[in-house]
Amino acid sequence: MQRLIILALIVFSTLPGLAQKNSPHDIKSSIEGVLNAQVQAWNNHDLEKFMQGYWQSPELTFFSGGQASRGWDEALERYRKRYQGEGHEMGKLEFANLNIAPLSPRAALIRGEWHLTTSDGKNPHGLFTLIFRKFPEGWKIIHDHTSAAE
Repeated sequence: MQRLIILALIVFSTLPGLAQKNSPHDIKSSIEGVLNAQVQAWNNHDLEKFMQGYWQSPELTFFSGGQASRGWDEALERYRKRYQGEGHEMGKLEFANLNIAPLSPRAALIRGEWHLTTSDGKNPHGLFTLIFRKFPEGWKIIHDHTSAAE
């Protein structure tokens, strides 16, 4: 009986720590970390590192410009063509007005704005909606819906 009480005390004493790891504040902080790492990678012109924020799966979905694509490899190729292809540049990326809404301990909805500044003075920008999912290796984008202002 004494062992059972000790075991129960151990289990219940760890529950607050488990809850904190999945608190809305912790979820938001973790996702902000992913987004900040993406901005830093983009601004260092490291597209492969930028893509580490995405779920490396054929099930990743990306909606943009009225088109839907599926898969991490296709998303990477799309970014390469659009921002590293002939006559294109990555520019300087910034995210603004982030709204991170945890949906569960393993899912979150993120809305925000993206802004690029290019060497020719152009400032393409737009809105995005992301769905993040928590995996053993961390938070990853599983769906990206990005639009550009006209």
